[in-house]
Amino acid sequence: MPILHSIIHRIDKRDGESPARVVPASGELEASAALDELLAGLNDAYHAKAKSWGRFNDDTQASLPGHLKRYLDDELDFTELTHELAHAIAPLVDDHLPLGGHLLVVDHRQGEARYLIMALLHHREGFGIGEQLEIVPSRQLNLSQMTLGARLDIGQWHSGSASHPYLSYTRDRGGRKLADAFAEVLGASESLDASQETRTLLKAFSDYVENEDLPEETSREKTDALIDYASDQASRGEPMTLEELSELVDEQQPKAFYEHIRNSDYGLAPEIPPDKRTLKAFKRFTGRAAGVSISFDSHLLGAAVEYDEENDRLIIKQVPTGLRKQLRKEE
Repeated sequence: MPILHSIIHRIDKRDGESPARVVPASGELEASAALDELLAGLNDAYHAKAKSWGRFNDDTQASLPGHLKRYLDDELDFTELTHELAHAIAPLVDDHLPLGGHLLVVDHRQGEARYLIMALLHHREGFGIGEQLEIVPSRQLNLSQMTLGARLDIGQWHSGSASHPYLSYTRDRGGRKLADAFAEVLGASESLDASQETRTLLKAFSDYVENEDLPEETSREKTDALIDYASDQASRGEPMTLEELSELVDEQQPKAFYEHIRNSDYGLAPEIPPDKRTLKAFKRFTGRAAGVSISFDSHLLGAAVEYDEENDRLIIKQVPTGLRKQLRKEE
């Protein structure tokens, strides 16, 4: 993960009366193993956060996209770019946060891709062990407390990709006003809701499994393939590509799942961002006994399927079409 440029500015907010002020760094950070490890930890923490995905709004008045373009055209150096960013974020700290923090900005490569990641970081108090084996106070960066964070896929933005959601930014449920204000500063236009898109994809997959009337073992294998791929993409902060996913779900019919999505009009974009929380909640309940085999996705429990624990009964409200036809024929 080669780091091209990195810097840390401080945004101070001492009390409720004084405005937040930027204390700029005099220059970029020097390369070090500690910096590499910090970036790795920052990426992991960022990918675990609830985020919005989208693109720069062409109609925005925000200055960041313009500054970024000048930076990539070598008309603005990295320090100047991040100064502008810090000064744009300072009013958000003033209006929405009880304290300031350190703004870390890193321009780096990951494989063949190039990313710009930024995060407002805070400290937490802890303890360490001194040289004399005594307990000593220790301040550490709290990467999980990332009130503001954003990540730009520079290559995808520069290429003018029509489908790739190249910009993501934090959107914690408890700070809607802050998230909206941050999006405005970034000049971001939210085009995809990761949680909703992931739920829709899983619904499409459940429908596909039902329509294909697959054996339980095959169904489980395809579920594992989907979850493994989606989880891996989420860990890397990358969107899922429906055509690539379709190939993994069914190697014998690599376009079958993709065609199912397109023909059924689920409204999914060719590339969608995975949501870790939604993926973790998705699993299949299975059981087999006395000639009866039952399998269904967890999100159907309480809706299409109900479990009556008192009488130990499973109630299926929406009988699969193929099974319904068989039952009617038998009658």
